[in-house]
This record gives sequence, C-alpha cells and structure tokens, in this order.
Amino acid sequence: MSARSAPGPASPASAPLTPTGLSGRIALVTGATRGAGRAIARELAASGAVVYCTGRSTAQAPSDYGRTETVEETAQLIRAAGGTAHPVIVDHLQVEEVRALIQRIDTEQGRLDILINDIGGEAYVEFGKTLWDSDLAAGRKLFDTGFSTHLNTSHAALPLLIRSSGGLVVEVTDGTRGYNASHFRENVFHDLTKTAVDRLAFAQGHELAPHGGTAVSVFPGWLRSEMMLDGFGVTEQTWRTAAEANRGKTEVVPPYEFVISETPAMLARGITALAADPQRTAWNTLSMSSFELAQHYGLTDVDGSRPDAWRFITDLETTDAATLEASDYR
Repeated sequence: MSARSAPGPASPASAPLTPTGLSGRIALVTGATRGAGRAIARELAASGAVVYCTGRSTAQAPSDYGRTETVEETAQLIRAAGGTAHPVIVDHLQVEEVRALIQRIDTEQGRLDILINDIGGEAYVEFGKTLWDSDLAAGRKLFDTGFSTHLNTSHAALPLLIRSSGGLVVEVTDGTRGYNASHFRENVFHDLTKTAVDRLAFAQGHELAPHGGTAVSVFPGWLRSEMMLDGFGVTEQTWRTAAEANRGKTEVVPPYEFVISETPAMLARGITALAADPQRTAWNTLSMSSFELAQHYGLTDVDGSRPDAWRFITDLETTDAATLEASDYR
C-alpha cells in the first residue's frame, strides 16, 4: 500500500540504536504535549538528543482540546529519565512566535539537526458532513492547525537546519500515500489536510537534497493515544477485549479495527532509528508507516508485537471480519 519500496542499503538490525546514538544532535518536536509528539520527544532524548518540545497547553492555560497534559510535563518525563529537554509554549499559527523559537534555538545551540512537525487538528474534524454542510470556520481551523503550522515551522526552521549537512525533517500525518490516493478521508477538510502534509514532505525533500538533508512523511497505524483511549472509554488494560467484542458490529466503540492499534512508542522508535541512520537520505521524499520503519530497523511496539495496521484495515474492506484475526497482522 505504501508508495515506496525499501530504501537502498539497509541499516541492519544487528547494529541497534544505542542510548547515545543521537548525542550532540539538536531536535525540535512540535505538538509534543501528548500522543505521538510526546513519545517522539522522549525517544529522541533517550537516544541522546537535546530536544525542544513545543505545545500550547500549560497548567494555567489548557488548549481547546480540553486535555490535562502539558508540554512542561513532557519535559519533566524526559528529565526524569536522564534526558535533556526544553519546553517552549508556542502557537505555531503565530509566525512571530515560531521565528522567536528558532532564534532561541540558534542562540542557545547554533544548529538544528532534526525537525519533527507533529501538530494535528483531529479535534476539529466534523465527521459525516459534506463540504457544503460543514462549518467553514471549523474546516479552516482544521486545515490551519494540521497543515499551516507545519508550513510556518519549516519556513522558519529550514535555514538553521541546512546550516549543517544531514538534517532531517519528519512530517507526521495520517494514512499511507497509496491509501490516501484511493480513499476519501472522512470529509474534504480532513482529506486535504492529511494529503497536503504528505506532499509538503515530498516537496521539502527536493529542496533539502542539495544541502544533504532528508524530508519524509510518516504515519502511525491506529494510534492508541491518551485521547483515543479516553474517547473510546477504554484503558491500556481493557482496549483489546472491548474491541474484540465488537467484531462484525457497526456504529459501536471501540470499533473492531481497534484490535490492530499501536502505542505512540512504535512510531517514535522508528523515527529515532531513522534519525540515527547514516544512510537516511535513501528515504528522502518518501512516505512510510510506523510498521515499515519498525520492520526495516528491527523494532517492535512496547508489547513486543509489530502491528501492520494499514494492511489489516485494507483487508477488512474486502474480507469478512469474522475471518480476519488481528494476531496474523501483529
């Protein structure tokens, strides 16, 4: 389903990432308050990178997602594990705030090696609504939050990133390039946002190549994030049983497809391995899933499995759920 094949010479599983594999690297992870962003920031720091974590949520001023997680909490988790993190409150829709962030990184570090654009806009999706029935302001907010934030950040950050050869930009989106090309993603605004982020990675890759840089888009499978668990009313202890009980049912939560879900750690581990790969330019302009990264670098999720979510979801479109076992895709 992916629009890629395995890149050139592989980084062998026999040469695993070490705790100091990213020592001396400077990383910026946007949207690091929760979910994939938090996991990516923690994995990069655990491998030795100095990580700047950005988000809008603070204990005093939570974001409009209505969540309790904060970017300061992400940094505290990193520091407690022995890593180095700098939490910065930034609204990436405000260009001047983004520029000030990059200027701070330049002043304090003099370089930027890894940029992770992970701000999403899922909270603003109006499921089941056509373009003409949608709230235009909500749709534009989804697009701006999920795409314009990425564009603003890259515009400000790339001059610093290309100062040294070997920089990496990772655009986190939803859905494989092949899957999105043949599937309508819920509504017009969501569809445009997710495909635009992937195309941004493709375009950046072409402009970074002369500077020795790499840009890719990556995407998890069905992500078992804090928001998703809460939204489905399940926990890390109950999600699998709840999903299995809904096999063959419709309009129930969690849907059966949730049996193939993965934690944010699998994506984070793959991105960290990619960042440490001296042959990462072989991936430039490509789009790959958390499963493909995990398979290539010999990684697993926290439970030791390697969920192939997008193959499972696609197979469910043409195969009776009663005949598909999630264990065959893990």
